[in-house]
Amino acid sequence: MEYSEVRELFQPVCRSMESDLDGRKEDRDEFNAKVRTYLDSRNEVNRQVKELISEVRSQKEIRDLANSKVKELKIVRSDKSDELKVVRTELRSKLAEDDHNGKREKRPSGPPPSKIRSKMDALERKYERGGFTGASEKKFFREMKKLKQELTEAIERNKASGGLGDLKTKVREAERLQEDAHNRVERAVMEAQEAHDLMVELSDEVDRLRERANSAHSGLTKSKKEADALHNLYIVSLRCIHSMQDLMKAMDAREGGLADGESKTEVTDLMSRLMSGDTLSTDELMALQRN
Repeated sequence: MEYSEVRELFQPVCRSMESDLDGRKEDRDEFNAKVRTYLDSRNEVNRQVKELISEVRSQKEIRDLANSKVKELKIVRSDKSDELKVVRTELRSKLAEDDHNGKREKRPSGPPPSKIRSKMDALERKYERGGFTGASEKKFFREMKKLKQELTEAIERNKASGGLGDLKTKVREAERLQEDAHNRVERAVMEAQEAHDLMVELSDEVDRLRERANSAHSGLTKSKKEADALHNLYIVSLRCIHSMQDLMKAMDAREGGLADGESKTEVTDLMSRLMSGDTLSTDELMALQRN
């Protein structure tokens, strides 16, 4: 094949490939930009996932502690319920005994000792705060003396009735303690449930974010493959162009009896490096393209 025929074959091919180089480089750079975007998105989502997982663990600890507390408080509530059953049984037995002996109608009426003691305690607290001065202080002592007398009478009434008033007081106190224990159980159950609900909500959010991270990673992988493929095509095209250009320059030099000198040596060196797989700088790639 004549040199002229080779040039006629290579020149249009070179021009066509050169016109495609910039486009391929731009496409490659666009995909590299997508890779960076997907990478940043994936890393940010993974950071959020890590924080949420830590919070899930914290809520699980809170829930487990609350559940342990519930178990302990249920034992206390059960004990208080048993105590209440015992005093209620005693009270029913006492009432049945009094009914059988005909004593219930004979029991004198009056406030129970517990109520009288409450009034006395209230007056004493008022006195300690300075609520009684001067003439009112005498009123305090008269009222306390009266209450003491009523307390004595109430105690005597209870003794005469066989301790029925004391049993009723015990029942009321047992009911109060059982109700308090029940309320503490309910509060602990609510605390455990709230921690559990929050833990489930956070776990669902972790799953949602993981899907986003996987999607970003998938986009990153696809974009990187596209960028690598375009880059490889760009390099191959550049190598082909320079191989054809070198061949045509060699033919021109042979026809004209001229040597390319230093420029040809430089281009040959760069092409050798490129063909061996070395990475060239942007300036070096531009030098190859110009030559």
